[in-house]
Amino acid sequence: MNKELTIKGMQREVDQYISQFKEGYFSPLSLMARLTEEAGELAREVNHHYGEKPKRDDEEENSIEMELSDCMFILTCFANSLNIDLEESFYKMMHKFNTRDANRWTRKEQE
Repeated sequence: MNKELTIKGMQREVDQYISQFKEGYFSPLSLMARLTEEAGELAREVNHHYGEKPKRDDEEENSIEMELSDCMFILTCFANSLNIDLEESFYKMMHKFNTRDANRWTRKEQE
């Protein structure tokens, strides 16, 4: 798969997937619980790869990449269920960081 995906495209693709099921999107509280669960699975993978806790021999193989994608899927479901445009929200958030935190961190030297 070598196509470029936009945030809006991701939201559309997730919506097309979810809309084929009668159940539709889960409630915000259920989505929050699922996001927390996925974040825990991501934390476990990061700990296995970068922390002091190696995987047990009987643990199934997983990856940080897949756990991050699981989190993205749930976040997209969450946004879609609340009619939030993630692309618009992302730009608002970046504006906040670029203004509020403009001088918070040490910038790299311009070459």
